Amino acid sequence: MSKPLILVSNDDGITAKGIRTLVDIMKRIGDVVVVAPDGPQSGMGHAITVGETLRLEETTIFDGVRAFECSGTPADCVKIARHFVLKGESRQPDIVVSGINHGSNTSISVLYSGTMSAAIEGAIEGTPAIGFSLCDYSHNADFSHVEPYVESITRQVLARGLPKGVALNVNFPPKRHENIKGIRICRQSNAKWVEDFDQRFDPNGRRYFWMAGNFVNFDKGEDNDEWAIANNYVSVVPVQFDLTAHEAIARLNEEWDILGES
Repeated sequence: MSKPLILVSNDDGITAKGIRTLVDIMKRIGDVVVVAPDGPQSGMGHAITVGETLRLEETTIFDGVRAFECSGTPADCVKIARHFVLKGESRQPDIVVSGINHGSNTSISVLYSGTMSAAIEGAIEGTPAIGFSLCDYSHNADFSHVEPYVESITRQVLARGLPKGVALNVNFPPKRHENIKGIRICRQSNAKWVEDFDQRFDPNGRRYFWMAGNFVNFDKGEDNDEWAIANNYVSVVPVQFDLTAHEAIARLNEEWDILGES
């Protein structure tokens, strides 16, 4: 049987240590194509490039792997991979994997994450997809302890598939003295960033700002991703691009006086 075709992307840029680790793992599983940003694209969410040019250059940065660096966002990378790089070829990706991100993408961060936007773009296209993140922001973060989990989760998704429109948001605890306890399938925690803006002035007296703030977890449950990471588990959260609050539809229909209806 032919090997699965695996599309790899990220948001930290094509030279990041995390994507190199991910590519090395994926080479053990299937045939790999990489399309990733040519520089950091963290916090871009699901932005796409409109009204500006996109540039795409082939690179030999990964030995034995067809790879391209793109001037656009992570979502752009997945789009151009499918509709240009692989256009007209005999097959499309069997799975999209994104990461491994340098830093957490738990809780509300999934909305801001470029890593997850690449995975969700795969899900939009009907392809099983996973975003991998390590809760360590260091440029030289140690990924060695997560490699078996990345491979295992990827192989299970390839073998079993995912529900339509669903991608997995997988976060790993940082390297600690003790081993990871296991994997928890869980929900997104109720937490958010409480922002503050540091006001400064440049030498010409013009005002500028640095965004700062603290991450605050309001969730006391033990079935969410923040709890899992804090307790040294891998968190796996199924996410979807349909943001409809389905449970609110009936309530709004019952409580609102809809304009234009008698």
